[in-house]
Amino acid sequence: MAKVNNWHLRREMEYPLEGSRPKRQWAIIFDLNKCIACQTCTLACKTTWTSGRGQEYMFWNNVETKPWGGYPLGWDVRVLEKLGPQEWAKSGEYLGKTIFEAAPPSEKAVHFAPKDEDWMYPNLGEDDCAGANQDSGGHVASLPHDKWFFYLPRTCAHCTYPACLAACPRNAIYKREEDGIVLIDQSRCKGYGECVRACPYKKSMYNPETRTSEKCIGCYPAVEQGVQPQCVVNCIGKIRVMGFVHPPAQAKKDNPVDWLIHEKKIALPYYPQLGLEPNIYYIPPVHADPEYLRQMFGPGVDGAIERYKALSNDPVTAGLLCLIGSTDRIMHRFEVKNGEARGFDDQGKELVSVPVTEPFIERTAFDAKIGAIRNNTP
Repeated sequence: MAKVNNWHLRREMEYPLEGSRPKRQWAIIFDLNKCIACQTCTLACKTTWTSGRGQEYMFWNNVETKPWGGYPLGWDVRVLEKLGPQEWAKSGEYLGKTIFEAAPPSEKAVHFAPKDEDWMYPNLGEDDCAGANQDSGGHVASLPHDKWFFYLPRTCAHCTYPACLAACPRNAIYKREEDGIVLIDQSRCKGYGECVRACPYKKSMYNPETRTSEKCIGCYPAVEQGVQPQCVVNCIGKIRVMGFVHPPAQAKKDNPVDWLIHEKKIALPYYPQLGLEPNIYYIPPVHADPEYLRQMFGPGVDGAIERYKALSNDPVTAGLLCLIGSTDRIMHRFEVKNGEARGFDDQGKELVSVPVTEPFIERTAFDAKIGAIRNNTP
């Protein structure tokens, strides 16, 4: 086992391979307060990448309802049960073991192997909420209340320390130096399924027709052209932004993803205790159970929610969130000035400009000029 630095855990950890960060790292941020589970992202990905034989069950992008939903069934609960109870220090350092450190000598990582039927119910638990039993008289009488659920969109996290890559006996999985996207070389893969078993997020999948494993490719043909992935540009709720994240010491304040992750600390990785340093980040839902959110996003979740609630006093972050979903191009830099938020590409060219506050006009019900009555609309 090699020693590598995992900044999500604020410590070094053991990893089966030597650590090597790419020149830049692909990353996506999701604002879970805006997701409505319309599945537009899922269908955009499905029709682009997994419409072939053997891919019928595959959803490289899926949206599941927490706390009861999961694709495959119970993927997170089963991994957490295998790992066992772990702890975080008050300082934010992870005191427990990762799936690599807790693995038996014969394995690369603590894991479970999904069965075929586990993949058959991608919408199980949809819109099911936790909280008081409705039959026993529980109802939404006041806020806050204990009944909650939220939608969790997921793709491959293109981890800094991928379990799929570490577990592959054929060296068929590799992480691209130019953007950190993790891919499977189909000419080398023999379909052993070790990657499917090892990935705790279950985003490597077996194709029974080709007898190889397949996974989200980060829409690298688009990324190479400066365009964000399909699931991002087709999101009608404008909850996603894709960019390139840096480690904390190299973070840039004018980089959109660095700002939300490092500067404001409102976007957090999910299940960081697993040890993969995933490059999918979430702005946590403000209404869900705090203990559940701490388990999923780590000890920084309480502060992230408080800062998100205070966005009315933070015009820069509020302006950046207005930019999300306003361009299909990858934003490498942003600025917020004079009530306008602007995004720029890697050459400094302006891609988009949006107002931080939309104008609101209230009209009288009766327009004497044209002699008509009309409703007020924003």
